[in-house]
Amino acid sequence: MVGAESVPLRAITPATLLGRGKVEELAARFRADPVDLVVVDAALTPVQQRNLERALATKVIDRTGLILEIFGKRARTREGALQVELAALTWQRSRLVRSWTHLERQRGGYGFVGGPGERQIELDRRRIDDRIVHIRKELDRVVRTRGLHRQARARVPYPVVALVGYTNAGKSTLFNALTGAAVEVADKLFATLDPTMRLVKLPSGRRIVLSDTVGFISDLPTTLVAAFRATLEEVVEAELLLHVRDIADPRRDELAAEVDRVLEELGIGEAERRERVLEVWNKVDRLAEEERESKLAEAARRERVVPVAAATGWGLERLLHRIDQLLAARRQVVELDLDPADGRLLAWLHEHGQVLERREGESRMYLRVALDGKHRAQLERELASRA
Repeated sequence: MVGAESVPLRAITPATLLGRGKVEELAARFRADPVDLVVVDAALTPVQQRNLERALATKVIDRTGLILEIFGKRARTREGALQVELAALTWQRSRLVRSWTHLERQRGGYGFVGGPGERQIELDRRRIDDRIVHIRKELDRVVRTRGLHRQARARVPYPVVALVGYTNAGKSTLFNALTGAAVEVADKLFATLDPTMRLVKLPSGRRIVLSDTVGFISDLPTTLVAAFRATLEEVVEAELLLHVRDIADPRRDELAAEVDRVLEELGIGEAERRERVLEVWNKVDRLAEEERESKLAEAARRERVVPVAAATGWGLERLLHRIDQLLAARRQVVELDLDPADGRLLAWLHEHGQVLERREGESRMYLRVALDGKHRAQLERELASRA
């Protein structure tokens, strides 16, 4: 990187985002000392991006463009690649205006490829739209497959515990430490894009499915949140969320608020977060001694906080015990006397609960089922409607 600069704005200039004087200053600087790429840490409109490229005589990308570049390099699975491509195409479609400077050119035709006089930009937009439709169909199949996998886990059943947190908080390091897996760990943004899942045995002997997910980031564009919804469904469906925080980061509170905002966008509201989220304060070993003692004392006073150092393994046993306690507290045993022909309710119980005991008589079926609070309330409403 050649350099970085913060530019205070009194007002946004519609044509270039930056003021005219700043644009002229940067253009003179780049003429004297050329650069290959300018990254603007903001969202640029297509017109602003085009005008800045013309004024600065170099390639310009905004925050979303940079994130897409990083995502494209990190995706490993077919699903991850499709999600990145969908987000990139959605973003690119709105920027065709800056990519094509030959809109006065017309292409001929016979009518079956769009008709005579179709502009190049319209052809490109159609191609992008066709590709977006194709990718969405493929991702719909991914969603259905994930649904089948969740149903299979519910029949086993193993509760899903998902790691969430700001990018680079140490989720993959913690995942590896708890599972013995070899997920890539790197000091870089979005090292994990594709979800990874492993079985973990808790101190009580109960097994859980631990899921490592994509890192969150502030001001994540809506198109990216939408594109990664198939991956993030694991977060929505998880019984418990471990919010991994880099407690040594000076911006830790600001970043935690960003994670809460993304969870809110996924439909996990504040009340639900209080029930489903356990904060994991990672990297306590990187704190100065006085601050570390202060943070450990604060964590001890808070019910849903566990301090750890994933890189060294410190605090992981305490974390596993806490996960065990919270999962046990969330599940309540319900005794039911059902008609064996009630297949719909039986399927629902297997999907959303853990069937502990099942005895069948001549005309009735006796079940003992462990359900979390949300699903128990749903069951009670269903049974009340039948009374």
